[in-house]
Amino acid sequence: MATVFKALGDPVRLRLLFLIASRPSGEVCVCELTPAFNLSQPTISHHLKLLRQAGLVDSERRGTWVYYRVRPETANRMSALLAGVSGERTPV
Repeated sequence: MATVFKALGDPVRLRLLFLIASRPSGEVCVCELTPAFNLSQPTISHHLKLLRQAGLVDSERRGTWVYYRVRPETANRMSALLAGVSGERTPV
């Protein structure tokens, strides 16, 4: 879990994860994420790669675009861990 929290230690990656998770469809095209930041597309792709390597998101290429979605198993593990830290009795 240290890798997960390290990946989320960067404000850009935390915001990217929030933007992906908040989509009603559960996924978002990188072409929709890039305009939300004052960063270049390669920089956004780098941050998404780190989120993917940490196991937070999955990606799928469709034509020229890549679509990202949150990995529910990792989100559930984080939730359980944070619930344990806050005093709730949830197994990790």
